[in-house]
Amino acid sequence: MPGQTVLAEEFRKSPGGKGANQAVAAARLGGRVSFIGCVGDDDDGAMLLRVLRSEGIDISDVETVGDQATGLAVVAVDRFGQNSILVVPGANFAIKADRVRRVIRASAPGAVLTLQAEIDPEVIAAAIDAAAVQGLRAVLNLAPFIHLPAQLLATCDPLVLNESEASELLGEPVRSVPVALRAAQELRHRSRSVVITLGEQGAVWADAHDAGAVEAERVEQVVDTTGAGDAFVGALAVHLAGGADLADAVRVGVAAGTFSVTRPGAQSSHPTAADLAPILSPLRVR
Repeated sequence: MPGQTVLAEEFRKSPGGKGANQAVAAARLGGRVSFIGCVGDDDDGAMLLRVLRSEGIDISDVETVGDQATGLAVVAVDRFGQNSILVVPGANFAIKADRVRRVIRASAPGAVLTLQAEIDPEVIAAAIDAAAVQGLRAVLNLAPFIHLPAQLLATCDPLVLNESEASELLGEPVRSVPVALRAAQELRHRSRSVVITLGEQGAVWADAHDAGAVEAERVEQVVDTTGAGDAFVGALAVHLAGGADLADAVRVGVAAGTFSVTRPGAQSSHPTAADLAPILSPLRVR
């Protein structure tokens, strides 16, 4: 509440950002990942680049800018592992639409482009349009929620939302699995496919052919929910890129997100393929 001072138990600084988190999540599950973005010419930017490089991510299309600080998120985690996040975009908004178009046009057809909303909406639009021309599948994680033109959402495959983002887009609460499933089927008419994540309740999905729900495995102790949604999206994207159907990709995403909440931090909590072996072994990729 205003004017209140609250004591915290500890402070930890670590690399993050939704795009970087999702890139790490995909790379740890075997994806060949290239990252497009901007960082500041500062210690935070240098640390982020070191971490991405150490995860095997191609950072040749990451630009260092001198007039902006690297994007920063302040994450408060309560005793139940739930988080509240304040984001200062900084250099995230320095990336230019023309540069994104050039990079995407040089990409191999059939790749998956994963986007988040911590960048300029003009850049999101340019990226989705360029992906459609190049034959890339565009996965848009509309987080944090922003309003985008209907024609952009129409080409997303899938559009990924959590409960609050789906509620914002529809203008009504989306909290339970049955309500989320109906919401996904309704939103499917606005995009090629839709996924709505529901935290401990799992996730629902809908595409032109079918719809379904994936239940999350029960967790005895939630340590930190930070980055769980990014673990989900990275896992989803890498399995779609590998040819999995949406239902199977969502299953892996739910498993990755569930694993993530049992460990502290964002990127540090993302699973490897070995961590998800019981889920991955029965999957058949087309």
